[in-house]
Order: sequence, then structure tokens, then C-alpha cells
Amino acid sequence: MKNLIVTVAILMTGITQVFAQLPDPGFEIDGVTAIVITDPQNDFLSPNGVTWGVVGESVTANHTVENLETLFKLAEANGIKVFISPHYYYKHDHSWKFEGALETLMHKIHMFDRGDQLATEGFEGSGADFLERYKKYIEKDFVTVVGPHKIYGPEQNDLSLQLRKQKIDKVILAGMSGNLCVEAHMRELIEDGFEVSVVGDATASAIVPGYDGNAAAQTNFRFISSHVYTTEELAKDLEHFKK
Repeated sequence: MKNLIVTVAILMTGITQVFAQLPDPGFEIDGVTAIVITDPQNDFLSPNGVTWGVVGESVTANHTVENLETLFKLAEANGIKVFISPHYYYKHDHSWKFEGALETLMHKIHMFDRGDQLATEGFEGSGADFLERYKKYIEKDFVTVVGPHKIYGPEQNDLSLQLRKQKIDKVILAGMSGNLCVEAHMRELIEDGFEVSVVGDATASAIVPGYDGNAAAQTNFRFISSHVYTTEELAKDLEHFKK
């Protein structure tokens, strides 16, 4: 029995040491790399957005708005394609018969609401619209806006198809919200065979009493992706990138 206890103690010590030395596989930017940004929309990133009360602290602390704009600038300057996976809810989405906790909340506060797929009336400047400062980049040819994802991940939109059709194998991921849509996109893209890194300070998450979504997201980014960048580190990496 004593030997068993000693053996277990040794094994547990080894496991602790392994986790203390969590590897960083790294990420090499090359010609098959794209940037994917989730939900760069007013309801998340504007002080007038319906979620600002719970995400504003994290957005402000991470300088998310500014860092996302830096990603657009870096992409344009270095010939890197950007793909945006937006989040829209149409009228018919409000007739769903069951929902998870945050789906219920999003529908209740009319987050990302639009009329229908064919209507643009009322979209300009709405919570579902893109942050105004990003539009000058989004309207350019290096940016592709894919179909909307409906809950958190890209399983129901054409993101993977559009990436594959451009022969993209590697993704630098950022956007909102860190522990929900960004993390869900990270997991699905990795499962779909893409090499994925995350720009940790170009994301943000809800922080409410008892729950720190940003801390949860940053932990999982580190555990699951190939590398977690800061925006500053990514800019330095791109200095060595050859178009």
C-alpha cells in the first residue's frame, strides 16, 4: 500500500510538471494563412450595444476595438485575406422551440436582430451592423464576409468552404466573444483540419459576478490553439512575413 501511495505521488508530480511546462507549438505565417474575425459588430463592441454592460470591461481592458482595427491594417499591408463570420438573427430565428441559456438571453435583448435575409432596411447603424470604424476595410477586396453563424460555432455557415476555396490552411483567429463564438470557431476549425492561432487581446468576453468569461477564454486558447499572440507580437511576426 505504501509503495502504491509513493507511485501515485510520483505520477501526480510528473503530471504537475507536464502542465507547468505546457508546450507552445508555435505558428508560422505563410501564403496559406488568413485572419478570421468573429462578430465585429455594434452589439458587442459599441458602448451603445446591448451587451456592453457585461463585455465593456473586458473590451476596454484588452483594447479589443483598437486591436481588431490593427489586424485589418496588418492584413491589408501584408496581403493577407480576412474572413468575417458575423452573427445575425432573423425574424424566423425567434420562433425556435428550445434554446440554451445565452441563446435565450440574446433573443430576449434582441441582439444582432435583422428583419430577414433579403431585407437591409434598418440594418445600417443597428446592433447587428459592423462597427463603423471597420467598414472602410470590410468594403475592400481583401475581406470576405461569410454567411452568419447562428449560435456560436461556424458549423452552420460557409466559413470553412470559403477558406478551402482560397486554399487557406492556417487561421489567425480574433473577435467576439472570446469564450463563446471565438472559442467555438477555434474548436471547429481545428477539428476541420486547420492550423489555428488566436490573438488573445483582439478578443473580449462577458464578465459577470462569479463568472469571468475572459479568463476562461484565454485559458482555453492557450490549451487548444497552436499559439496565442498579442497584437504587438503578431505585428512583429509579420515584419518577417514574405508575401
